[in-house]
Amino acid sequence: MKTPYKNIYNVLKLNRFIVLAVVVCALLSSTFSVWMVFNTNQKALNSAFAINTDGSIIPLKLVTQKENFRVEALAHLDLFHNYFYNIDASNYERNLEKALWLGNSSVDNLYRQKKADGVYNRLLQYSLVQKVLSIDSRISENNGSYGFTTTTIFEINRGTIIDTYELVSTGNLIMVDRNFPNNPHGLLITNYFENTLKKLNDES
Repeated sequence: MKTPYKNIYNVLKLNRFIVLAVVVCALLSSTFSVWMVFNTNQKALNSAFAINTDGSIIPLKLVTQKENFRVEALAHLDLFHNYFYNIDASNYERNLEKALWLGNSSVDNLYRQKKADGVYNRLLQYSLVQKVLSIDSRISENNGSYGFTTTTIFEINRGTIIDTYELVSTGNLIMVDRNFPNNPHGLLITNYFENTLKKLNDES
């Protein structure tokens, strides 16, 4: 007696079902593996561990990105205001060139305006020394954009007379590629503006 052959269509359907089941299981397994790797990586980025003296593991929280940005921003503003305002006849060209790397066209326009007004010519003519005494910057965030207000106290030494000034300036900060040593913090000052300049005192 001959063995009856199975219906070829039923065999193909069964094979197709098996293949689809294997593919679905593989996709689910791959997706779960990717999710586990991503989740583990995120936890690793947000945490670090140290070994205590008794051998126990102590979890340490890393500083957040915003805290890192704040430190970089304050250092960037401190560097810029020192370069731009801490000048004398011997260093003003070098310092201003460094300052221009830290800001965009708004800084360059202010520099050109000061140059046209004869600020740097007077620096040379009268051997003035402009020295920064303090820099106080405050960072604010609004919908992902960062602004700052900086109060710079500096003095101008005219030989027999020393005048002290308070300058309040504002602007924004954007992130750019780091360019060491020209722009070590990877930030750029935009919309820079000198709001107020006030003489604090005269000393003879």
